[in-house]
Amino acid sequence: MAKNTVITVAAIQQTCQSQKQHNLNRSKDKIKAAAAKGADLVVLQELHGTAYFCQSESLTPFDLAEPIPGPTSHFLSACAKEYQVVIVGSVFEKRSSGVYHNTAVVFDKDGSFKGLYRKMHIPDDPGFHEKYYFTPGDHDNIAFSPIATSIGKLGVLVCWDQWYPEAARLMALAGADILLYPTAIGWDLNDNHDEKQRQLDAWITVQRSHAITNHLPVVSVNRVGHEADSTGATKGIQFWGNSFISGPQGEILSQASDAEEETLMAQIDYSRSNTLRQIWPFFRDRRIEAYGNILKRSL
Repeated sequence: MAKNTVITVAAIQQTCQSQKQHNLNRSKDKIKAAAAKGADLVVLQELHGTAYFCQSESLTPFDLAEPIPGPTSHFLSACAKEYQVVIVGSVFEKRSSGVYHNTAVVFDKDGSFKGLYRKMHIPDDPGFHEKYYFTPGDHDNIAFSPIATSIGKLGVLVCWDQWYPEAARLMALAGADILLYPTAIGWDLNDNHDEKQRQLDAWITVQRSHAITNHLPVVSVNRVGHEADSTGATKGIQFWGNSFISGPQGEILSQASDAEEETLMAQIDYSRSNTLRQIWPFFRDRRIEAYGNILKRSL
């Protein structure tokens, strides 16, 4: 854990278009503004450098992939160093020929690369054809391992991972000080208002529950705005924003709207996690000897 247990977190919710450098430059402006307001940690949304290309299956988006280190990671490293903030960013990673990942990268305040996390749970739903593009992260010491930085151990997960309590719990057991969820999620424009509200409520509730059951603060940062389906087969996706920062009891510290670009900021005190675990000792009372069936896909 960092020597200073209190940090200021910024979550940048923004729109994206097809031109990568345009998106990155706009992110840089927002990182600069957050740093000027005292941010120690800046979290960017999933695949923030590009439009959300997974709405359809096509060979063309593979041209967007890049290695790590590569152009986007060099750009984020320079931002971290210039503005003296820890940055969590996102890269469509080309790991090797035919192997691509949806990867979160972390840079410390001096610009040094601290680690990466390759998205483990990969969806394949209408409008979210990610299995076509992304290989799941490896089951090795990278999977569900916090990334150590000068401001604490960051439990970085990505989007679809946020629906799985196992991922959050493993990060907590491994010593994460905070859970971070860069995200790209939105509404099918054919859904009615009630269904859209149910989906949004479920998304917020499940992540707040990860905060509560693990006594960890959570930062969930989503993209916002309408992005067209490049094939024209659907009406596209309305990314629902609503990025939020919660404390370790699930309390909402800051939350964005469903329509506007916003930079959320909140103070997080890591020491509260230890206090809460003494009062509500969920970790002490786990019956690990009875959980063997959790490793089975179906009983």
